[in-house]
Amino acid sequence: MKKIDSPTIIESVGNKPKIIEEYFGRVNSKTDSISIAKMNAPPGWIEPGQKPEFDEYTIVLRGSLKVESKSETFSIKQGEAIFVQAGEWVRYSTTDEGAEYIATCLPAFSLDTVNRD
Repeated sequence: MKKIDSPTIIESVGNKPKIIEEYFGRVNSKTDSISIAKMNAPPGWIEPGQKPEFDEYTIVLRGSLKVESKSETFSIKQGEAIFVQAGEWVRYSTTDEGAEYIATCLPAFSLDTVNRD
């Protein structure tokens, strides 16, 4: 067993600062197999597109998250979730209300495997 007393705040990318609280992952728990982080993205936030080498599961806790692929755009609202498969191009952003959400990556998120535009 491993108890996590608190998350590590990870520096974000994008046009505005987003708070990333990593509970499990390469930084906070030294876990390579999975990362679980709580995100708090401000209104009007957008990050570069990416083609990650990991699956990403996202659950929106508050607000709304815009998720774009090459062929579709989704608005994921409070209580909804989305799955993005490894190798698929994706871009995340928020609307005027911002978003608080949980992101889980398998294997764990890595700057070397996110493949940002």
